[in-house]
Amino acid sequence: MLSVVWLGLDVGSRDLGVAVGNEITGRAQPLKVLAMEPGEQRWEALAQLVREWAPSGFVVGLPLSHDGGEQPMSIRARAFAEELGTRFCKPVALQDERGSTQVARRQFAASRANGSARRKQVGSIDALAAAVILEDYLATAGH
Repeated sequence: MLSVVWLGLDVGSRDLGVAVGNEITGRAQPLKVLAMEPGEQRWEALAQLVREWAPSGFVVGLPLSHDGGEQPMSIRARAFAEELGTRFCKPVALQDERGSTQVARRQFAASRANGSARRKQVGSIDALAAAVILEDYLATAGH
């Protein structure tokens, strides 16, 4: 059976968390954190991941306020998602990301407690949040 791979992205003001997931298993794993600074370096790094993983599409976390309304980061995430789809000619889904960072922090704390993560890996929380967002999408999108 052919697995279908998706890349999940958590757009932050400084960092871009990246995860890879499989719609058959519904699971995702953190890959890396890229800098969100303007320029082509971020896009080149994403292009390398696209070549490596050959995803069917992307899932971008959509930051909404607690009541589900738009906020300034929502606009940034939507703009990023639009450019992502244009650059890579692949489908891009937006997924409500409310609570994903808190879930990622709890998962990281649990990993630290059992010895499988170190304090210096705290920067990987953005990639862990991307995995949470992607798993939420895979669970709710009927994949």
